[in-house]
Amino acid sequence: VQLQASGGGLVQAGASLRLSCTASGRTFSRYGMGWFRQAPGKEREFVTVISKSGGNTYYADSVKGRFTISRDNAKNTVYLQMNSLKPEDTAVYYCAAREGTLYGLADSRLIWKYDYWGQGTQVTVSS
Repeated sequence: VQLQASGGGLVQAGASLRLSCTASGRTFSRYGMGWFRQAPGKEREFVTVISKSGGNTYYADSVKGRFTISRDNAKNTVYLQMNSLKPEDTAVYYCAAREGTLYGLADSRLIWKYDYWGQGTQVTVSS
């Protein structure tokens, strides 16, 4: 499956952005969809994930209550609504797809379980 992320940009602290990730190539509804991010000089980290049906979601503590993941299987698209952005949210954001069931937050954070990755979209939050 091919993933194309979009929607990044430069915003001020407190603003909102919505990222999109559109999939092509295989049946989108087979995949759990996650968002990860990587800041300069840091490792890639888990942000959030949504199950195949959309019934389960998990969030990193750092974004809980500010970010919301959703998906539209008819449009082969997953979204990341980011509110109350902070400078520490600055990173390249990647969407990723994984087959199989999500087994909770700890399982969802495992990067190696994601089979397909998008190219990333830059989010920069100024103070």
